[in-house]
Amino acid sequence: MPEQAEDTDTPDDLPLQSQETGDEPDLESGNPEGSDLESDPDMFPLAYVEQLRQENGRYRQRAQQADTYAERLHTESVRATGRLADPTDLPYVEDHLVDADKLAGAITELLNRKPHLAARRASGDIGQGHNPSSGTVDLAAILRGTG
Repeated sequence: MPEQAEDTDTPDDLPLQSQETGDEPDLESGNPEGSDLESDPDMFPLAYVEQLRQENGRYRQRAQQADTYAERLHTESVRATGRLADPTDLPYVEDHLVDADKLAGAITELLNRKPHLAARRASGDIGQGHNPSSGTVDLAAILRGTG
């Protein structure tokens, strides 16, 4: 079987400089040598392209900021329920912001799987805080050892 040579060149096979003319492509204008904007309808002016890139960058930043705010809102919504010790234990799901029943169901399902994540409340007398006074304190009696 005769082998057929392929005409495709890889980027490593292409020379950086044209061997015949010695000219390099015009990288500053973004146009390959020999083409002009009027003949290539798919090319846009550089200023317009830069403006579009800046606008796109602003939209990406706004979207990223909106995602951050949505995650914070989700965390605070979970915290407001008071059912989890750490509200970040429930992963962010966009549907939880729209439907409160889905949020409550997700918390219930998480607590059924992992009950140790539930919020704990201290109860009983632990000997701290405000206690009713049992009488007056007599420092002189304490020093004499009778009180």
